[in-house]
Amino acid sequence: MIEVKRKSEQEFVVTIKERGVRTEHVVTLDDEYYQHLTDGEMAREELIEMSFEFLLEREPKESILSRFNLRIINNYFPEFEKEIRR
Repeated sequence: MIEVKRKSEQEFVVTIKERGVRTEHVVTLDDEYYQHLTDGEMAREELIEMSFEFLLEREPKESILSRFNLRIINNYFPEFEKEIRR
């Protein structure tokens, strides 16, 4: 289960719960990158949830950084932006 809570305008807390184990991640999302990925056509929380689903398909939750800017996902997974825009 992925839960996204807004901490501030550009900062979110993401909690992942699987099999009784949870991890927590603080994610920042700037306006420019949000517009770049979504053209403003989905909620920021939805974009972040989709981004975590993308990450969890590729690595265990324990491997996801505890604090990061959403932009860096593309550094590790070059297909990220293309997948999210679909």
